[in-house]
Amino acid sequence: MFLHFLLGICSEYKIKALPLQTKETKNKNKRTMAKKEVRCDGTYLISADKTENPKLYARMLTDGRESLYLEYYLGYSLVYNEAKDKNVTKVERRKEPLSLYLWTAPRTPLERQQNKETLELAKKIRYERQQELLEKGEGYRLKKDRQIDFIEYFQAYIDGYTKKDIRMMIIALNRFKDFLKDTPEYTKYLKGIKPEQMDKDMMVAFTEYLQSRSVGEGAKSIYQRFKKVIHYAIEHDVMAKDPCKGVVIKIDENILRKEVLSQEEIKNLIATHYDNENPNIRRAFIMSLYCGLRFCDVKDLTFANVDYSNKLLKFEQNKTKGHSASSGVIIPLNDGILSLIGQPKEGEGKDTPIFPLPSHTMCLKALRRWVKRAGIGKHITWHCARHSFAVNILNNGANIKTVASLLGHSGLKHTEKYTRAIDKLKEDAINSLPELIL
Repeated sequence: MFLHFLLGICSEYKIKALPLQTKETKNKNKRTMAKKEVRCDGTYLISADKTENPKLYARMLTDGRESLYLEYYLGYSLVYNEAKDKNVTKVERRKEPLSLYLWTAPRTPLERQQNKETLELAKKIRYERQQELLEKGEGYRLKKDRQIDFIEYFQAYIDGYTKKDIRMMIIALNRFKDFLKDTPEYTKYLKGIKPEQMDKDMMVAFTEYLQSRSVGEGAKSIYQRFKKVIHYAIEHDVMAKDPCKGVVIKIDENILRKEVLSQEEIKNLIATHYDNENPNIRRAFIMSLYCGLRFCDVKDLTFANVDYSNKLLKFEQNKTKGHSASSGVIIPLNDGILSLIGQPKEGEGKDTPIFPLPSHTMCLKALRRWVKRAGIGKHITWHCARHSFAVNILNNGANIKTVASLLGHSGLKHTEKYTRAIDKLKEDAINSLPELIL
């Protein structure tokens, strides 16, 4: 009786029964799933446009079918997390099953036609639901009753940020706040700015402000971090469009803009001492001058990075670790550098930091005090040590490929800018030409 009842329903609503899947079909289904970007919960996105709300998804079923459903984005809120002791972003979503199904691996023209018609119906329903959202005033992204402040969102992003450039992320947020405060046209947004209030004109003004505040590549680096948050917000449906699109900061990357310490100035700096100096900051900066290390790398060095028997320093660059096949660096060490490094103290293991350093800000303050006491009238930051190392060894005749290898560059593009800072190399290049006799 029950079977007759089911057959009657199928006949009345013109629903065709799906046959059971064979072992061969199941294997074909697995191959089909591999081609799709199936998530760990067995679902994948069908919507091609990331701005759609709701989006059309499919869930893989064990019987060889895929169940279609819609997923609505309903905004986000900041929720206090006791375990992390800070506010975290909570995204709110809602799912709507459509009771529509696709064949995972259609075998016949009829099944492929069924998939096509079902998918067209699902997309039509998705579009109608989107229009309903618009009519209710919720828009493609955000509800009107959810007042999202981009500044708060930026701060929440930083609170959950774990990468090494977090200091630059903080600078980017503070610089944007300064821009709003210092630009009369945008001071009205100091108490809060919605994502939809940020447009291309504002970004053009922001990039001009950055270039007026920063020297060298600083403006570009800050803007890159700012755009990182913008793209994250777009990806997570907080922003509908990219206000930074088409707005760039261009610089000549082959020009060395940072100050460089000459060999005489380095000798003068090493010979200079002052009251209450931090010996670890002093040793670490000298190490950077003689090995071309970044602050983040010299701070993380341990005695395990030193091969005392072969006089080598081996480490992975924090900047490119996990992103480049050339992140590993090997630097030969002479007796003077080995003496600067020293040995682990009694009771300390190889994983002990060679240079226990305070924060970057404290190190920078100490460095500026040291440079001033040495009578060097240059704006010296920690990264100037890396530039000074490259320029000085090139000036002493080192091959550019050797310098690139010591600096951990994957190619010569970033190393070539140092050659433009060396007058001696330019002079030698001109003098290498055949003698001109008139």
